[in-house]
This record gives sequence, C-alpha cells and structure tokens, in this order.
Amino acid sequence: MRLIDTHTHLDFPDFDADRAEVLARSRELGVARMVVLGVEQANWRRVWQLVESDKSLYAALGLHPMYLAQHREAHLQELREWLQRLQGHPQLCAVGEIGLDYFIEGLDPQAQQVWFEAQLKLAVEFNLPALIHVRRSHAVTIATLKRIKLQSGGIIHAFAGSYEEAREYIKLGFKLGLGGAPTWPQALRMHRVLPRLPHEAIVLETDSPDMPPAMYPQQRNSPEHLPDICRALAQHLNLSPEQLATISSSNAEQLFGWSS
Repeated sequence: MRLIDTHTHLDFPDFDADRAEVLARSRELGVARMVVLGVEQANWRRVWQLVESDKSLYAALGLHPMYLAQHREAHLQELREWLQRLQGHPQLCAVGEIGLDYFIEGLDPQAQQVWFEAQLKLAVEFNLPALIHVRRSHAVTIATLKRIKLQSGGIIHAFAGSYEEAREYIKLGFKLGLGGAPTWPQALRMHRVLPRLPHEAIVLETDSPDMPPAMYPQQRNSPEHLPDICRALAQHLNLSPEQLATISSSNAEQLFGWSS
C-alpha cells in the first residue's frame, strides 16, 4: 500500500528521541508523504527545518485555537510573511492547523473566530488549502466557510460530525480527514456515517503523536500506524485496504496539487 498521512505533529518533542527511525519505518510501511502542521508562532521554524530536511515531508503553518493564549496580533503578520516568503515552494502545502474548539473550557469563542477568519483570508490570499480543527463547532465552522470561500478547499481534520455536516463540507470543496478515532468500537455514530461518505472526499491521517487508534491504545501515535488505520477504516467503508489507500492518496494529491 502507498499512503499519505495528511496530519502529523512530527516536530513535537514526543519524537525527539527517535524521529529519524520513525520516518524510516513509516516509509518502509508505505507512508510515502507526511504533512507536518504548525500550531503556534513558536514552532513554525521547527516545522520548516524538519520539512526541509526530508523530501517526503510537507509543511502547513497556522495558529491553532488550543494555543490561543500564546497568540499575539503580530503573529498574523508573521504568518503572512512566512507564506509570502515560501510562496510556490513545493513543500509548503497549506495554512493550518487553524479552526474552532468549543470543547475545551476557557477558549473564548469570539477570540477564536477572529483568528480563524483572519487565517482563512490568508489561505484565500495565497491560494492554499486550509487544514481545519473542528470540535463541537461544526455549525459555526460551516457558516464561516460559506462566507469566506476557499478556492483551494482543505481538510476537516479528525472529522467526527454527522452525514449532513459532511455533505456541507464536501459542497464547500473540503475533504474529510479520517484517522484513529473511528477505529474504536465505541465510535458508533461514525461507524454509521462512514459507509455513506463519498470516496472522493476521504483522506487519511494520524494526528501523531495524538489520537492513537484502537489497536495501539495509550501509545504514542505515529505515521507507522497509518497502514493499520487504513485496514480498520476500509472495513467500515466497504473497501479493501488497497482500494482505500489508493483512493485516499489520490484525493490528497489532488487537494495539494502533487503528482503521484
């Protein structure tokens, strides 16, 4: 199988001890490309240095809603400067991770909205996809994306919404990121939604080091786990693992403008 992991945080300290080995093992298992996402101004340089060191890695840069307390107004201008400086670079693939998180207490929704909209406008300006974090905020996210339309679309990371919400995102040009969460037996709603999803909307991800799949409970998640995630999800999608690998990789390549 040839796979693409569309959402990782391989720059996080969790991988400091064995990052090179993780990357090597992932490639041996068929994970051909991996996207590394920035979450705050303080980690953009680390993300980019990692990506520059390995041609199988691609960068997305953004200001994540969970790091709201660390964000400063000047960081938006810095993000714009990063995107301008890297414009056209083959290893810059998106703006992200951005979005809305109404699950964690204490994250002001209005402040999140300001950061979210400002970054969506940067994605429009630089004609880049957006990689979007959505927790308990689907209605507001969909309404925002209807107002600020992204020609390049993007990915709804760790999609766990309803079929109706999936349909709205797809109409707006977005792919749905599927990873470890739907592999768990208790993910009953997603098990009902998955067979209804159009195959052309699906991309695979791990969110490494977070969101481990059911077969690796309480372990550090890794791109190495993507083949097993693919096998587990394929059963719910009525596909073979090889079919899902081909479909999801093709969808990711189409979104990011990559050749096979």
